[in-house]
Amino acid sequence: MIQIQHTIISDDIRDNFFVCNLEACKGACCVEGDLGAPLENEELQILQNEYEAIKPFLTEAGREAIEQQGLYIKDWEGDYSTTTINDRECAYALYDERGILKCGIEQAYLAGATSFKKPISCHLYPIRVTKYDGFEALNYDRWTICSPACSFGASLGVRIYQFLKEPLIRKYGEEWYGELVTEIEQGREAE
Repeated sequence: MIQIQHTIISDDIRDNFFVCNLEACKGACCVEGDLGAPLENEELQILQNEYEAIKPFLTEAGREAIEQQGLYIKDWEGDYSTTTINDRECAYALYDERGILKCGIEQAYLAGATSFKKPISCHLYPIRVTKYDGFEALNYDRWTICSPACSFGASLGVRIYQFLKEPLIRKYGEEWYGELVTEIEQGREAE
């Protein structure tokens, strides 16, 4: 494990290869699973403030699910996640012309309609963050639907922490990311 500031990072994030391969998986992570995307408390207010700007980028089914269930849902453990359509795909997801699921929030962001890129849990995937008193644990969430991403990452020589540079900086800052890279590089030199 690697400790940087208030985080503990699994060695898997340093060691494993990963680059999303949407041509292969078609964005299955937006459909598969028990719930929608995990949301941080501050993202709940962002969704409330930005929904009208995001709404035009969503499917009719997504808008209907949000109207019926709300902008987000609270699960049995008291955590929040994005609303889903029929307990399947994220209500904020949409299919592009190639049948690949994309994030409607991110499409709104790319169009300049909102400053919210997408939930940080989506941006960080396949890293999942677990919060504890005084620190956060970053772990690699292995999922068979991401096998093409592992192969693609290996063929390109890109490890998880490298692929997720932008969201890691978004979540923890440039200084934190720089410390992570330094720690990893020094560890490799020592081997």
